Amino acid sequence: MLTEWEGLLQRRPTFHETLEPLSRVFRAWAEWQGERPAPLRWSAEACRACWSKGAPLLAQASPSIAPDSLESLLDSGLEVLALFEEDVREFAGAWDHGEIGPTALFPERGRIASIEVQERSQLSQNALAFLAVVGLRPALDAYFADCREYIEDSGWDLGICPCCGAPPGFADLLEDGRRQLICHVCGTGWTFARLACPFCGTRAAADFVRLMAEGPDEGYAVSACRSCRGYVKELDHRVRWNTGCGLVEDWGSPHLDLIAHRQEFWRPIPTLIQLVPPAE
Repeated sequence: MLTEWEGLLQRRPTFHETLEPLSRVFRAWAEWQGERPAPLRWSAEACRACWSKGAPLLAQASPSIAPDSLESLLDSGLEVLALFEEDVREFAGAWDHGEIGPTALFPERGRIASIEVQERSQLSQNALAFLAVVGLRPALDAYFADCREYIEDSGWDLGICPCCGAPPGFADLLEDGRRQLICHVCGTGWTFARLACPFCGTRAAADFVRLMAEGPDEGYAVSACRSCRGYVKELDHRVRWNTGCGLVEDWGSPHLDLIAHRQEFWRPIPTLIQLVPPAE
């Protein structure tokens, strides 16, 4: 992803200074030498049996991830958070003493990372969600690599990742018109109804609003829900084809998040806009 991220910075030179803190995360991912967990070797039948119960794979098959294998990744995330006035000392100390481990950052129903780790670390929910993405993405990406091919035609129609259970971080509109939600925590994509909110499930047309970008950002949009006020950014690949993966395009378009933020919409996976401390 580092090459894609560097390509985005070249496409958007005016954002280079703003987005530069995130470059250290992409470099940490590219340089990561930690031990990856063995891929989950479930059959298509086993995966689909799990999904038929409405459960993501992580809920029934948790990987073994050594805490020290994630330290270089988490260090890059903690450095970014420190730039936004988050006090990361409690988290760092608890991690070093084994009070917080990788599983504490796993997605849970309705949130990312446990309530207990939030209370222990004294970090905001946005900060913990950011750390989960930074720390877990390479390991979980590798862990679920062999299972993703079974998602198609599995009947999974929930607004959470079928592999790890995280809420979506981005959405792609594919060339055939289908909407594919993208998970930033593990890198999985899954098809989801275009006229449905992944956060609250509403399908009432009156509840949806699309904020369309124009000019050089044509093809990008904010898809928001008036019912729960949640939103996800989308990229229409029928309009733009020379783009990066969902995480790169999401983190590289904070100006669209600013528009959504000013209209009081929220998102569960933060970008830089959500990490900025509120004005007093």
